[in-house]
Amino acid sequence: MADSERDPFDMTRPAPAVTDQPIAAVGQGMRTLVRQLFAILGLVLIIVGVPIALVTPFPFVPIGLPIVILGVALLGRNSMWGRNWMEGVLARHPKIERFAPNWLMKLVFAREKRVRSSV
Repeated sequence: MADSERDPFDMTRPAPAVTDQPIAAVGQGMRTLVRQLFAILGLVLIIVGVPIALVTPFPFVPIGLPIVILGVALLGRNSMWGRNWMEGVLARHPKIERFAPNWLMKLVFAREKRVRSSV
């Protein structure tokens, strides 16, 4: 008697195990892969955007600044090492955080800007 023909109320034989564990593992692996690709893309955008920002005249054509901001957002949101690295840079150079808008700090670090006392 095949499994499709067996009586659903027959408790003498256990029902075949239906699990989606392999599918969940594939989904988790894909999410991890996509997050790492976004982190690498963010790092590349930062590396490319800084020279572009230095070469283009800032008041007229700020092309590099949005590229760097997008790279920082991607790197900070998609990798722990990127977020820790950026938090370390902000801890060593607190003046950098002063220039970052509050919406960017919420987007990347999920926190408000730190208020530094000038005393």
